[in-house]
Amino acid sequence: MRALELGFPGDMRDELNCLVLTGAKTATTCLLGEYAEEAEGLEYVGERQALLDNEGRCVATLEFTGVEVKPFGEVTWEHARAEGEGDASLEAWRDVHRRFWGRAGTPVGDHTAVVCLAFRVVKGS
Repeated sequence: MRALELGFPGDMRDELNCLVLTGAKTATTCLLGEYAEEAEGLEYVGERQALLDNEGRCVATLEFTGVEVKPFGEVTWEHARAEGEGDASLEAWRDVHRRFWGRAGTPVGDHTAVVCLAFRVVKGS
């Protein structure tokens, strides 16, 4: 089973995993370019992955319910809100994600390809 690690290791990952485990977070967004860098295929609807904590332990099993590739500027408020991170608007969500990926060394513009993933927890640890 493939694994998913959310955000940066440390407090951010702990917070994002907590949002998943409480049901507040049912979506995430990835850069399409990272799949090529990591030689990974896209997720697919019905695929299950282990959600990992900071120590690499599985804290839940996720099942993907939606997978969509689109330009960053076309991500919908519905998807952004499903990320459950408390953003007050789509523009706030975009700002947070631009800063996150910028800190990781990848500037993001409206035409940058992203993968919008929707999921549900099928098993908690």
